[in-house]
Amino acid sequence: MAVALNEPVADFQAQATGGQTVSLSELKGRQVVVYFYPKDSTPGCTTQGQDFRDLLEQFKAADTEVFGVSRDGLKSHENFKAKQGFTFELISDKDEALCQLFDVIKLKKLYGKEYLGVDRSTFLIDRDGVLRQEWRGVKVPGHVQSVLEAAQALSQG
Repeated sequence: MAVALNEPVADFQAQATGGQTVSLSELKGRQVVVYFYPKDSTPGCTTQGQDFRDLLEQFKAADTEVFGVSRDGLKSHENFKAKQGFTFELISDKDEALCQLFDVIKLKKLYGKEYLGVDRSTFLIDRDGVLRQEWRGVKVPGHVQSVLEAAQALSQG
């Protein structure tokens, strides 16, 4: 079943950079931002990751962990993370389990061809594991600032 606003997010475990296994249940007590992006090292995805990197200290000050998710493998993620100096972990979702849970696989068009791809989306989960805000079909400019403001407001509420 896909996530729904103001409902608990099903616990998940996923492999991430830095040799980590990310588990939602282990993050209880902290807010979590999970952002889905189509592909490592592409222009929009790079800009979005850089924006999260540049504001990460403010997210941490709002007691919020940030994770990027794509269907790329861990080796690609490690290279992308190192090249861009990301100070947060990237989750590999090759089997699309998280993509399915968050319902971010959409029919897309490129050069007239249709394919299933990741719809750029961001989710804000509260300290109790409840989905409090979602952004779907994200446009990169200004997006991360909006997510930060929502995280700050939620942490004070």
